[in-house]
Amino acid sequence: MDLKDQRIDYTKFELMEDHAGSDPFALFKRWFNEASTIEIEPNVMIISTSHNSQPETRVVLLKELVDEQFVFYTNYNSRKGQAIQDNPHVSLLFFWQQHQRQVRINGIATKVPEQQSDDYFKSRPIESQIGAIASTQSSILEDRSQLELRMEELKNYYKFHPIERPAHWGGYQVKPMHFEFWQGRTSRLHDRICFDNESGSWNRKRLYP
Repeated sequence: MDLKDQRIDYTKFELMEDHAGSDPFALFKRWFNEASTIEIEPNVMIISTSHNSQPETRVVLLKELVDEQFVFYTNYNSRKGQAIQDNPHVSLLFFWQQHQRQVRINGIATKVPEQQSDDYFKSRPIESQIGAIASTQSSILEDRSQLELRMEELKNYYKFHPIERPAHWGGYQVKPMHFEFWQGRTSRLHDRICFDNESGSWNRKRLYP
């Protein structure tokens, strides 16, 4: 594969200090709302964790931004859950291709309150609820038919029993300590504006591209 000649010049927008403001959450919400008008899934969020010095990255979905924390849901026993238990420092990435923008966030992940996980679990489609129970996420599956059979067994069982959120499934909330807002610019002279939390206040600075 030779991709050296695949290039796009970023010319749509700019990120100046008067637009960035002093509140990274306000800027994030503004960019997110703009992305929502054109991106298929603007809440796609890449999360990176580290376990035994090995970084791992995957896609999850942002489900809430509440009390200045980014919330997503998963199986606590999954590889990401185990990594967060060992090292709660995580990195998030949003990329909005149509606006030629990305946001990087470093922060600390903790579990959301159980009631919050209960409420979200109940809001999910029934099959998604059952799927969370059927899957022992990240463990070895010898044959997909085993999972499909387990799903059918649980569907039949829950026709006559209430579904409850399993204890191993719930939400994480990420409290940001660092933001970087990246706006693609022409000639690769991109705009990069960072916010760092210093003693409860956000310090803004511009970085070379």
